[in-house]
Amino acid sequence: MNLKRTRLYGMHKKHGGKLIDFGGWELPVQYEGIIKEHHMVRQKAGLFDVSHMGEIIIKGEKAEDFVQYMVTNDVKALKDHQVQYALMCYPDGGVVDDLIIYKFSDQHYLLVVNASNTDKDFDWLKQYSLTFGQLSVENVSNQYSQLALQGPKAEEILQKICDIDLKNLKHFWFNPQARVAGSDCIISRTGYTGEDGFEIYLTEQADVVWEEVLKAGGEDVAPIGLGARDTLRFEAKLPLYGQEIDQDISPLEAGLGFFVKLDTEEDFIGKTALKSQKESGLGRVTVQFEMIGKGIPRSHYKVQKDGIEIGWVTSGAFAPTQGKNIGLAIINREYNQKDSVFDIMIRGKKVPAKINSGIFYKRNQ
Repeated sequence: MNLKRTRLYGMHKKHGGKLIDFGGWELPVQYEGIIKEHHMVRQKAGLFDVSHMGEIIIKGEKAEDFVQYMVTNDVKALKDHQVQYALMCYPDGGVVDDLIIYKFSDQHYLLVVNASNTDKDFDWLKQYSLTFGQLSVENVSNQYSQLALQGPKAEEILQKICDIDLKNLKHFWFNPQARVAGSDCIISRTGYTGEDGFEIYLTEQADVVWEEVLKAGGEDVAPIGLGARDTLRFEAKLPLYGQEIDQDISPLEAGLGFFVKLDTEEDFIGKTALKSQKESGLGRVTVQFEMIGKGIPRSHYKVQKDGIEIGWVTSGAFAPTQGKNIGLAIINREYNQKDSVFDIMIRGKKVPAKINSGIFYKRNQ
C-alpha cells in the first residue's frame, strides 16, 4: 500500500523521526521518545506536522446559514477572524466528526476536520449544500500544510520570525494575512495539547518554515511526533474522534454539551435527537477515573462493576505530567458516583479504578 506523505516528509527523515502508517499517512510517531517530547511541550515548546488534517472551504451568500445548519455550535455568534470548536452530527445525534471553524466573513468559512474523516465529511457537506443555492464547498486539503507550535515558549519563539504582534492574537482567533519566515500564512492561536500555542497554515515553503521555527527556538523547541500529540491531548481531556465520540456516541454522552447549543432558535442536523436525549436523561455518561491497581487502561478495555459489564474505556494512558495512570470511560449512568470503584479488564484481569474529578491537566493561565 502506498502511504501518503506530507510536504514535511524530508524534515521527518532529516530529524530522525520514527515513521509509521497513521491512517494511510507516513508520519512520525516519535523522534527522541514520547515521554521526553511530552515534557518538552509542557515545559518549553514543540513543533508538530499536522498537515494530514483536512481543510474544506465554504463560500457563498448562504455560507453562514449552511455552516450553522451543519454543526452543533452557534456559528452566528462568531465575529470575523474568530475560531470555534463544533461537532457535525447525524440526524440521530451520533457524531460525523468534530472540527474547528474559521470565520473569514459571513460568506467565507474554513473547516478543519480530522484526517481520517476528510472524504466522508466532504461528501456529507456536499450532500446538504445542494439545498442552499449558490454555495461552493471545496476540499482544499492537498493545498495546505499545517504546522502546530505548542508550549509555554511558543509565542516567544514564533515572534522572532513572524510579522504580526502575537500578543494581540487572542485564544481562538486567527490572522488571515500573516507572514512567518517570509512565507504567507494563516496563524491561529489554537492547538490540541492543552498548552498555549499556534497553528500555521501554508500553501508553500512548509519545510523552510519548519526549519526556521526550529532555528528560532534553539534548545527551547523540538520536533514532536504523534505519540506525544496523543498523550498531550488526552492529559488535557481533549476528545479524539473514534474514541470519545463517534457515530454511536453523542456529544452529550461524551460530556461535550457546552458545544451543543440546544437553546438557540437555529436548527441543526441532530438537534431534535439531542434535545430528546437531554430531556429524557442520558443512559450513558463519560466519567474520568484513575487507576488504583497496577496497569494502564487502554481504549476499548471493558469496565465492570461486581462482575457486570457497565461500559468501556474510551481513552487511557500513563499521564506523564501527573505521573498517574488515568482514563475516560463511557458507562451506564447509574454507576456514575464520585469516588465509586469499578474494575478495568486488563488482559483478562480485573484491575480496580476510582471515578474522580480534577485529575486531568490544566495549564496555569
